[in-house]
Amino acid sequence: MAPRPTTLTGLSEEKKLNSIFVRDEDERPKVAYDQFSDEIPVISLDGIDDIDGGTRQEICDKIVKACEDWGIFQVVDHGVDTQLVTDMNRLAREFFALPVEEKLKFDMSGGKKGGFIVSSHLQGEVVLDWREIVTYFSYPVKARDFSRWPSKPKGWIETTKEYSDKLMELACKLLEVLSEAMGLDKEALSKACVDMDQKIVVNFYPKCPQPDLALGLKRHTDPGTITLLLQDQVGGLQATRDNGKTWITVQPVEGAFVVNLGDHGHYLSNGRFKNADHQAVVNSNYSRLSIATFQNPAQDAVVYPLKVREGEKPILKNPISFTEMYRRKMTKDLEIAKLKKLAKEQNLQNLEKETLEPKSIVEILA
Repeated sequence: MAPRPTTLTGLSEEKKLNSIFVRDEDERPKVAYDQFSDEIPVISLDGIDDIDGGTRQEICDKIVKACEDWGIFQVVDHGVDTQLVTDMNRLAREFFALPVEEKLKFDMSGGKKGGFIVSSHLQGEVVLDWREIVTYFSYPVKARDFSRWPSKPKGWIETTKEYSDKLMELACKLLEVLSEAMGLDKEALSKACVDMDQKIVVNFYPKCPQPDLALGLKRHTDPGTITLLLQDQVGGLQATRDNGKTWITVQPVEGAFVVNLGDHGHYLSNGRFKNADHQAVVNSNYSRLSIATFQNPAQDAVVYPLKVREGEKPILKNPISFTEMYRRKMTKDLEIAKLKKLAKEQNLQNLEKETLEPKSIVEILA
């Protein structure tokens, strides 16, 4: 296996893709990064706080339908200041434009909690994602470790503090809607998270020499409760709702947040709300930037349906902790990847054996 690169600087200028990023054929992109679809609803939140009027109910109905159909939607008129969004995007791009040695000051390899790395922090990856990330934990506030937050470019920490606070507010507002739709107290989903955790992951996808062979971020569902994604206008976020048979590329909307439900939200709703099945593709024309804010439950939060509708059965046999849910998910994902790798190696060995073994004239002419 090729050594893991510390950055993608330089690799993006090569003509051939490094083998460590080459996906198996069944995992490669089927739809282009800029072949946009309008199937994912764009919902205005203007009027969501109007408790007495009918506007809030209309907005809630749209959000619920999107969560039942896709587990993913976009929101505009969300109340997060436009200048704050612009500043986050600018600072993130400035960080990834820093010299390699500056970025590597925040290297998070070796189990460090937060910082900079290529692909992801997960151990045992068989194929790497074509991305650089910088990640840090912003909630609970007492858990913030500013030594793992980039100090460059100037203003990053102050801007991120404000951004994380505003997105926590927005996430809680959306969870209120889903709680009410389940016939529960509006704070039910937030309370189920106990002391809500928030992690910000800034993704940078450089131009890729052979984008048809790679993924910026492999297919997955998020493990947490709800995720808010800010993306630029390049395009690359893709979603499926038929187990990967067909994919759509989400249309970028200026200033919008893409919202998707995670596994925790899926389980709490007893499967009523889908956990968004998605991936990110790359291209050879433009770099792409996205900022994902993950709202997760506390590690010891209980994962189990909050309400089971009449005629349904719980989709989980027993309550488990979020830590255990996450462990099972990651273990399964890594085991599947290892099995695929072993099967591929075995097929190659069989092919080499067939090639080397002498064949009779009858077999050759058959």
